Amino acid sequence: MVVSTQSAPVKPGVKAGHERMMLDQVALDAARNSLEQGAVTPNIGPWRADIIQLLNASLATELVCVLRYKRHYFTAAGLASPKIAEEFLVHANEESAHADRLAQRIVQLGGEPDFSPDTLLARSHAAYDDATDLKAMIRANLIAERVAIEAYSQIIALIGDKDSTTRRLLEDILSDEQEHAEELKDWLAD
Repeated sequence: MVVSTQSAPVKPGVKAGHERMMLDQVALDAARNSLEQGAVTPNIGPWRADIIQLLNASLATELVCVLRYKRHYFTAAGLASPKIAEEFLVHANEESAHADRLAQRIVQLGGEPDFSPDTLLARSHAAYDDATDLKAMIRANLIAERVAIEAYSQIIALIGDKDSTTRRLLEDILSDEQEHAEELKDWLAD
């Protein structure tokens, strides 16, 4: 929402120079038009393409994480592996839910979610891993979670107040990624 400030007339009890907060009436009027754009209002317009591109890179990251966690779930071996493999599956399912939420937001913004397997790794912030050692799996997943945390933190900062809905979505996903990283860190220490 674009907010303008104007100097208010000095009234009794109000300090001179006080700025009034006012909504941008032109943007509100524009929101009444172009109904086919759904949630895309004039305020988000200038950044829409960039936000969609950032979300598609995040979508690729989540999908690569799903694949990595699933592989680790099915191939984990060792005494501690059943419990950890179970958690790998939980993380895979949570990453899949993140991907779904990102894809949904991309569509809401008038974009197309990019699920193309041909470019998935190139667009992902995180790497795929085919380790067979349990500790190496945990380490690879911790690295990927830390990369996701950094990427989401940077994207949240870039978006700032340009798209509060996307920012809140990413903050929610970031919280899950931080939780995953803490769990993985604990397993690595064991």
